Amino acid sequence: MPKPKVLVADPIAQRGIDELSNGGLLDVTVKLGLKPEELLAIIGEFHGLVVRSETKATAKVIEAATKLKVIGRAGVGVDNVDVDAATKRGIIVMNTPGGNTISTAEHAFSLMVSTARNIPQADASVKSGKWDRKTFVGVELYNKTLAILGMGRIGTEIARRAIAFGMRVLAYDPYLSASRARSLQVELIESLDAIIPEADFITMHMPLTAETKYMLNAERLAKTKKGVRIVNCARGGLIDEAALVEALNSKQVAAAALDVFETEPLPADSPLRGLPNLILTPHLGASTAEAQEGVGIEVAEQIRAALLQGEIRNAVNMPSIDAKTLAAVGPHLALGEKLGLFLSQIAAKRCDSLNINFSGKMNEVDTTPITRAILTGFLRAAGGGDVNVVNAPAFAETIGLKITESRESSVGDFAELIELTATGESGWVSVAGTFFGSTPRIVKINGQHVEAKPEGVVCILENRDRPGIVGHVGTLMGRHSVNIASMSLSRNEAGGSALTVLNLDSAPGAALVKELLAEGDIKSVQIVQL
Repeated sequence: MPKPKVLVADPIAQRGIDELSNGGLLDVTVKLGLKPEELLAIIGEFHGLVVRSETKATAKVIEAATKLKVIGRAGVGVDNVDVDAATKRGIIVMNTPGGNTISTAEHAFSLMVSTARNIPQADASVKSGKWDRKTFVGVELYNKTLAILGMGRIGTEIARRAIAFGMRVLAYDPYLSASRARSLQVELIESLDAIIPEADFITMHMPLTAETKYMLNAERLAKTKKGVRIVNCARGGLIDEAALVEALNSKQVAAAALDVFETEPLPADSPLRGLPNLILTPHLGASTAEAQEGVGIEVAEQIRAALLQGEIRNAVNMPSIDAKTLAAVGPHLALGEKLGLFLSQIAAKRCDSLNINFSGKMNEVDTTPITRAILTGFLRAAGGGDVNVVNAPAFAETIGLKITESRESSVGDFAELIELTATGESGWVSVAGTFFGSTPRIVKINGQHVEAKPEGVVCILENRDRPGIVGHVGTLMGRHSVNIASMSLSRNEAGGSALTVLNLDSAPGAALVKELLAEGDIKSVQIVQL
């Protein structure tokens, strides 16, 4: 029987290549710097592919990879892999989460020290023949306030180092629980606009999502302390680079350091290059010998396990389950993820616990994959594209979210039911779903019986039960050209509190939401996008 063939298309540590080749069970080929057309020409003969960030595993490449079973990304993100195309072809996509945590944290902290003491600028000055001590007077970290934006693995490591330096550490993370913040000895700040004016130093460790793009824009930079220092080793696009240039020129921002950029490599004509109070490094966060070796070995071990033993580790596009279990729970994975995504949009961002209750026939199957799918949906906004079915439980632990499961033998009206309840300081919210035949449905919201499709745009109205309210809502929707696909009504008693759930063909705009809330009997409007 021929050996499985593995292509290493990007540089990884030699120990990683040695691990792949160990025992001669895999046929390993190393071809670096392949052009897209060259990769397309040879990919059809390989069963495994190892990449970092240079090689793009596009849909076209995956279509040509007729034998490919696994793609291993030696790093955290999988932006250069078309995961959807791979999933459709049944190709496992793996990454190496956590392999660069320490190296990135240390790099970010080194850059922070450099902004405080002008180390790169002073080095360049001395090497040019000068001895200019006055120009490079710095500031101490001791007793200064550091704002950490994002308290995942890397943000947590930064906090530990900053505390050791005697800094006051503030944290902004909409998903970090208060108890977790206390255990990390950081002060949890509720909003981005509240933390920024307090900081002498700001370091960023958030995923890049629609919500976090340009989180430091011109308006927020103007709210910072005069002379603040900013570090970004997370994602290009978290800072509006044009606004940062203006703030550095005006000295509103005394200094900044960037390891990531909106466009990489950084264009030669970028205005960032000409600023004396800006330190630039070429995406070196994970560039330590230890991190490079670690992710190289880790991805090699994962590729071997997948091709030789059929074992799946750190897959971003499928849970580690056998075929029999997958057949039993398959339809519930999509429902579970949708319920998690739904709940995350109606719950407070900062939740302490999430309970997952399985009832009826659900108790007859292994629900572990369903729990992971639920967590993936629930944590998507918090972790962006970095959260998947493999790392979701660990991510939940990082932000201090306690996960519990419970089971009931019967569920009354339903043969089976999945009910999620999120609890925080502001109270609890819940959602439940089941199947009508083979069709998924949301059947409870906050304990009230409803019926809605878990897809598209869902609008939830909390209103007083009175004649004419439904017609009023329909009229407003029509006036704003928003079509109602289906409607479900629920009330606790006649004239009491009611819940109106609408499946819509498009998302209501801010003006429509404002008009709905202007009706005194409508207490709240929540828009969920599935």
